[in-house]
Amino acid sequence: MSQLPPWARRPIADEADRLLADAPRSEREQFIPLRHQTLFGLLLYRPELSPSDRRLFRELLRQLRAQVAAELEPIALRLSAAYAPFDPDDDTCSVEDFSEAELRLLRRELFESVLELLRRGNYRQLSRVEIEQSLEIATEWGLYLHIDFSVFDRLEVFARGNVLGSQSRRQWFPPFRKVEVSVPIYQRLVVMFSLRHNRGLNAAVDTNAVYLKLFKNIPTADVDMLLPSSRIRLTLLDHGRIFLPTISGVVVTIVKIVKGAVFAALTGSLWGLIGFFVFVFGTIGYGLRSFFGYLHTKDKYQLHLTRNLYYQNLDNNAGVFHRLVDDAREQELREAMLAYYVLWKLAPPEGFSREELDEAAERLLRELLEMDVDFEVDDAVEKLRRFGLLQELPNGKFTVIVPEGLSAKVYRPSNWAGQWGGGQ
Repeated sequence: MSQLPPWARRPIADEADRLLADAPRSEREQFIPLRHQTLFGLLLYRPELSPSDRRLFRELLRQLRAQVAAELEPIALRLSAAYAPFDPDDDTCSVEDFSEAELRLLRRELFESVLELLRRGNYRQLSRVEIEQSLEIATEWGLYLHIDFSVFDRLEVFARGNVLGSQSRRQWFPPFRKVEVSVPIYQRLVVMFSLRHNRGLNAAVDTNAVYLKLFKNIPTADVDMLLPSSRIRLTLLDHGRIFLPTISGVVVTIVKIVKGAVFAALTGSLWGLIGFFVFVFGTIGYGLRSFFGYLHTKDKYQLHLTRNLYYQNLDNNAGVFHRLVDDAREQELREAMLAYYVLWKLAPPEGFSREELDEAAERLLRELLEMDVDFEVDDAVEKLRRFGLLQELPNGKFTVIVPEGLSAKVYRPSNWAGQWGGGQ
């Protein structure tokens, strides 16, 4: 990766997050894993830019930021207003009284608006099949989960950053030895749902609310554990280990009681009766030991889940909107900036076609990131067109427009540092 100027660097407090940020991707994604300031810093100091070009590029970034903010601010305000009737954490008084039909319509519009925002941030929607596949994979403790989908009025799950992380696990042989295994992980996971009345729900749950949860670094096999209706499911082996010894112990007990009573009555042997009860209760104890061992494993799983989600939960409900809007803003800026730069400095005088722009942008990202990104060329072209920065030539190819007045701007290093938090 190219050397960044100091102001474009970002310290990463969590070493695990840093490792996952650099982890290999299990599939090509449209998400560009760079802050727009970092991408700008990488492009700004490339050799094809002259000092005057750098001044132009700085002013261009300022204009792009203003235009993207102008597009997203109404969306953020509309989402905030649309979420107010469904916010379970709202502590303000409502003066509006909606009917059930109006609430259903507002809830549907809210879901669609959030899904559009997630797509702009390059989140990928997980299908019902992908969620159900996680149910067939045991957790680290060999436990399987069950989800009651009937409790959901609507459920949407979105993910981004499908990378290969690693986890330590104990293996059977050699015993107690820990090994590192590769685990597919979602760097970001958004769960959005509303619930319907159900006997299995906690009485404190508001079925009129819409819940949003944002998590980080969630193994793909553990998506199911984040849903409110998930519970531990016993396999046939678990049932056999717990109930067969207990049932057999009860049967043996009944038979032995009859035999023991007859034997004791005929022989008067107290030791034979004691031995018989030791055998019977030992059999029953084995079944109880298996059952309580299962409960202990279940408690360990719940404790691990609580501890992990304490650090993996990034935000809830209305707070998720702020992060999603910021994610969308970052991605919009990255795509627009990258497409503009490629057409401005890397395209020939006759311009680039859509396919050529796509290939050049992905090639530049591989050079900068050493990572294969699926550049969202159609979205980038449309953004530049909306912002008045794109020109389509008679040959059907594209070039960019340099807005008037950019070259007249003179930036002093101190002003640049004050505006963007860094220097030249």
